[in-house]
Amino acid sequence: MSFDETGVQIAFWIINFRIHYYGVILMTGVIAAAFLADSEAKRRKKDPEFLWDSLIWIVLGGVVGARIWHILTPSVSTGTSFAYYLSNPMAAINITNGGLGIPGAVIGGGLALYWVAQAKRQNFLHWADIVIPGVALGQAIGRWGNFVNQELYGKPSDLPWSIFIDPAYRLNEYLDVARYHPLFLYESLINLANVLFLLWLARKFADRLKPGDVLLVYLITYPLARFGLEFLRLDISEVGGININQTLMGAVAIISSAYLYYRHNYQTSKLDTMRARRKAGKGM
Repeated sequence: MSFDETGVQIAFWIINFRIHYYGVILMTGVIAAAFLADSEAKRRKKDPEFLWDSLIWIVLGGVVGARIWHILTPSVSTGTSFAYYLSNPMAAINITNGGLGIPGAVIGGGLALYWVAQAKRQNFLHWADIVIPGVALGQAIGRWGNFVNQELYGKPSDLPWSIFIDPAYRLNEYLDVARYHPLFLYESLINLANVLFLLWLARKFADRLKPGDVLLVYLITYPLARFGLEFLRLDISEVGGININQTLMGAVAIISSAYLYYRHNYQTSKLDTMRARRKAGKGM
């Protein structure tokens, strides 16, 4: 087992280029997500070629968005800051040892999908519903990259499933603490459950769901889970003295819930009223 100078495990070398386990795991998540989306596209009788043609742009948008999010909201415990990245531009673009924020990945990937859908005259909401269960699957797999890097562990714990963290990867104020909550595992399992829930929802209520509903449900379930897990995090991202990730997750869950309720109650009622008036007008 070999490590680079930052302590990140190296999976193998291609000539002089080192490939980290972290990157291998992330790419495994991307591939799994793509194949699940391919299956969903076929089930919905959509051409999966659009998905495969768009994949490179979605991944690129996700990586860029994830890195930008990390730079803007670095964990206070890492000793880095936005100012640090401004003065060290090479560090800002170095993603070989982590530093990718999931909120930014979802935003960046979503914007890329919207751009490609507009360019190819596809319905963005239809494809967002197709892709989003795969996004949750990719997250479930990708979180194991945090395990390999011994990061994203929670508060100290003596529970039977707590994990040992090597001293080199512990925060300074916890150097004498050996075992912690496996926060990466909690999130991985929650995301896996979310995949099954979203797939079940898309099938069970296919006749009642509107385009974009599966996406909205994801924007409720994952943010709620992440909001709760943030209470266990040690390496929180603070902006203006608040946990920016937790605050954003709470806001997204509330807004998505309100909009989902609105479009299935008030919006639907308005459409029904308009249709009734049109029918009445034709009957006169």
